[in-house]
Amino acid sequence: MKNRSYKIFDIHTHTYPEAIAEKAVTSLNAFYEFVSEGKGTYSELAENSKANNVKGMLLFSVATNAHQVQKVNDSIAALAQKSRDDGYETVGFMGMHQDYPDFAAEVNRAESIGLRGVKIHPDIQGVDIDSPRMMGLYETIEGRMPLYLHMGDPRPKYRFSEPKKLARVLDRFPKLEVVAAHLGGYGAWDEAVEYLSGRPNVWYDTSSALWAMTSEYAGELIHKLGTDRVMFGTDYPVKNTEGEIERLLKVELTEKEREDIFYNNAKRFLKI
Repeated sequence: MKNRSYKIFDIHTHTYPEAIAEKAVTSLNAFYEFVSEGKGTYSELAENSKANNVKGMLLFSVATNAHQVQKVNDSIAALAQKSRDDGYETVGFMGMHQDYPDFAAEVNRAESIGLRGVKIHPDIQGVDIDSPRMMGLYETIEGRMPLYLHMGDPRPKYRFSEPKKLARVLDRFPKLEVVAAHLGGYGAWDEAVEYLSGRPNVWYDTSSALWAMTSEYAGELIHKLGTDRVMFGTDYPVKNTEGEIERLLKVELTEKEREDIFYNNAKRFLKI
């Protein structure tokens, strides 16, 4: 069933250049031990978006080493512009790696080419959210641009993105605006409620969460985190657009809450 009534903003998407998309998705699948539904290309994401009343998307990618940072950011900036040229309300966020030698310089450069936030994947990058290596980045962007974090992982060897580690960062940087992806913690939702709920500078997305829980639990969790703080996301290419819309439609919400999660909250967060 395709969505015909709700405007959608997809707040969590990853896309890769056509030449490396297959390799990137294969690597993603190996890391998470699952099979992604999408190909990881902008062309497929745009096709899915058009078919499902998606008005815009947030694009980002992960820098797995310091040498990739500028290339990743140039690619996302160009792709976000192409998407806007295609008629979407699209925004791009920069990637950053903990070993990059000058956070401030690259934030300045990325901002100059239209990127409006920072995406970090602590588990893939192998760095704790509250590592001293990240403090310079947080100092640079606090009060300036938001931080988008992959959150949570139930596997013992991947505990870089625990909600309690983000809570420590937020205590130190009270003006840092953060999106705690995957409803605050991929496989760590009780921790997300304990450490993050009620913080006025934290937002959440539904990506890579709804398929891992019942619709009843999703409704309870969304209400605990705040329906005015949760945004719809697919985590493309992990999941395709239509299926994630259907999952959210099964969650017990009011019409206003659905409209906010599908579209309005993202518009407020991104200030567009």
